[in-house]
Amino acid sequence: MLKYFTLATLFSVLFISANAQTLTMPPEIEQAYAKGTRSLNGKPGKNYWENHGRYDISVSMAPPNKTITGVEQITYFNNSPDTLRSLNMKLIVNVHLAGGRGGATGDRALGITVDNLTINGSKANWDNSAATTTNYMLGLAAPLMPHDSLKMNIDWHYQLAGGRGRDGAIDTTTFYLAYFYPRVSVYDDYKGWDTQPHNGNLEFYNDFNDYTLNVTVPKNYLVWSTGTLRNPTQVLQPEFVKKLQASFTSDSTIHIATVQDLANKNITTQNATNTWTWTATNISDVTCAVSNHYDWDAASVLVDDKAHRRVAVQAAFADGSEDFHHYVQFARNSLDWFSHNLPGVPYPFPKTTSVQGFADMEYPMMVNDSHETDLVFAQLVQDHEIAHTYFPFYMGTNESRYAFMDEGWATTFEILIGTAERGKKAADDFYKQFRVTRWIHGPHEKEQPIITPSPDVTFGAGNNAYGKPSLSYLALKDMLGDDLFKKALHVYMANWNSKHPIPWDYFNSMKAGSGKNLDWFFYNWFFTPYYIDIDLDKVDKTSGGYTLSVKNIGGFAVPFDANVTYADGTTETFHQTPIVWEKDQKLAVINIKTSKEVKSIVLDGGIFMDANEKDNKWVAN
Repeated sequence: MLKYFTLATLFSVLFISANAQTLTMPPEIEQAYAKGTRSLNGKPGKNYWENHGRYDISVSMAPPNKTITGVEQITYFNNSPDTLRSLNMKLIVNVHLAGGRGGATGDRALGITVDNLTINGSKANWDNSAATTTNYMLGLAAPLMPHDSLKMNIDWHYQLAGGRGRDGAIDTTTFYLAYFYPRVSVYDDYKGWDTQPHNGNLEFYNDFNDYTLNVTVPKNYLVWSTGTLRNPTQVLQPEFVKKLQASFTSDSTIHIATVQDLANKNITTQNATNTWTWTATNISDVTCAVSNHYDWDAASVLVDDKAHRRVAVQAAFADGSEDFHHYVQFARNSLDWFSHNLPGVPYPFPKTTSVQGFADMEYPMMVNDSHETDLVFAQLVQDHEIAHTYFPFYMGTNESRYAFMDEGWATTFEILIGTAERGKKAADDFYKQFRVTRWIHGPHEKEQPIITPSPDVTFGAGNNAYGKPSLSYLALKDMLGDDLFKKALHVYMANWNSKHPIPWDYFNSMKAGSGKNLDWFFYNWFFTPYYIDIDLDKVDKTSGGYTLSVKNIGGFAVPFDANVTYADGTTETFHQTPIVWEKDQKLAVINIKTSKEVKSIVLDGGIFMDANEKDNKWVAN
């Protein structure tokens, strides 16, 4: 295993390189570029590869009994040039054994127990007493050679956790299953096996796989899942099949299952149990929810004008939750806006489903959101989680190592769509309140560069994942302009969707897409322990107007407005993009051309809030 770049080494390299402002790479990243799996032009290298799996999973349950039993066949393809003598298995649900997010009792039943394992038809050894964490290195009797595959058959069971985590029993007869099956972890070109432990905080890193998921539940239970339902006529009564089909072409919300329908118990086929079958291809994970009392709403939305492609939009929720009665239309708005504005890439999957739970968490094609009494906040949370469809699920980023590569983008899309929904002031105010204020007014002596691997961040982890990277993306948008920024972003997304990009792939793709050398900008924002604090140090009157000397105390290359009030009472705003810091990131000289006498000047960064606003104003004597 290649170890993480240590903080001491990171800071040493960063500050030695400060003058050159090169985008320093840890040794394992340098090796990937040297081996040709990645390219400095921003594209995957000629030798790029990633491994792949085909998962055929069947799970069954009978709420309120929380025992989940499963069988799966994994066909795993080793596309790497390496011989694999073991497979690292991810057992994320074992987080509940160690007090993960949502709480845990430490009950061994909450973790996965493997009852049987065969590899290529031969019985294999699995030590349940050793498989108590979220990683289990499974030795192979015969090595898996490059460009070969193997088949694993696994039987397992576990007890679904309660509480308010990312998975578990939402109530006695409503279950949300996530990370519920043993899977092969990512083996990649820059660090080999992903053995990063999951502790409930940092998130996930998965390969793109193909899935068939069979979910067996008692009659009168509905199932929602990642993917496309393949057998609606076998699990639903004809009336409800008809409603579901109608929703696929409807802009208006269709109430597939209402509270009265649920009371009548006539929605599903009246077998003792029903098996719902779902399929999804080239996707990083599957999740599902089951309930015998959740409403089911559905509609669809056009996401691709050229292909005339519509996406199914569904919601499952308790009837008394007013916000969820709006969720289908909220989601339609999200998918429409994201598909046609930013990122401006048509929603890449066939469906999205929002399930009422507790997690406020994203999954491929699924959202598990809390009930909110504030409809504005409910829509904002859903916008954020659906934005994750692009980052990480379309782009395949490593959330557990570089959290800013997905959370930063979801936070950015959150303010942009919020501006369209609620107006600029409301969106900016929320962004400042929840994403910037606490950070900017906090201590900055322990700031760590955004590029710091997420497990190594010891101060302000949330700021490094959400607010700071989002501000960097918005600052770059301000500097490049909307059109060029979008063009560059599309180059990055075209280069790396359905793959595993790392930060340097983002940097190089954005440089290639914009046609500009942005090393100075990316170094400034990602490789330094900077923050935001500018100082209007001096104002001089000149023959053509005024010259402003602006010190950059905090260091980040931020945009700002120079708001000028003239002696005659009129005002004028001179916007400065981050380009003013390109040549000298400690001092910017701004020329204000005017024939009028200036009374006062105030620097205002807007959402780029200043740690010390007291030195942002100049008043004429």
